[in-house]
Amino acid sequence: MKTVIVGCGRVGSVLADSFDRAGHDVIIIDTSTSAFDRLPGSFGGAAVRGDGTDEDTLRRAGAENADLFMAMTEGDNRNVMASQLAAEALGAKKVIAKINDPLRATAYADLGLATLCRTNLMASAVSEFLGLGLEYGPGLSPPTGQHPGGEHHPTAGADGEAVTTATADTPGAASVATEPSPPSVPTPAPVASASAREG
Repeated sequence: MKTVIVGCGRVGSVLADSFDRAGHDVIIIDTSTSAFDRLPGSFGGAAVRGDGTDEDTLRRAGAENADLFMAMTEGDNRNVMASQLAAEALGAKKVIAKINDPLRATAYADLGLATLCRTNLMASAVSEFLGLGLEYGPGLSPPTGQHPGGEHHPTAGADGEAVTTATADTPGAASVATEPSPPSVPTPAPVASASAREG
């Protein structure tokens, strides 16, 4: 199974190592070469330095037709852009985007991207540990609608069960601290970057 992870932060590196040990063909991408230091010496996948929101970089890394694509950087906007590229341009079968903002996570799921919201996951875990019984939004939201350009993807069934597989993401540490405001309709805007094959 080909697994592509954008973002080699704490979570991205753990996922990459886990999938690699499980026998998957793993490609992990990050803008910082030093981020790959988080990978163990036994890691047998490909580590590629480059911008995961750039289509050419993703293609050179071998991300086309991935069975699973996860965008796990610290930037919500970057994760959405990478996920849409994977789903619409690269033919990824399953895509998950990590979105920190709970409101955005719901909105992007409604637009057809599966989202992972660690804010909801952590808040729910604390509430459960303390026995508070508080409720938060879902930690993992399946795609419930269509995103622009995704008309060829099936959407949720009549019972609300999501049947599409267009989604992406996990938190990576190597990222730019400032993020632009989210676009009103999330569309990929590739950023020119240099890509060098690592590992």
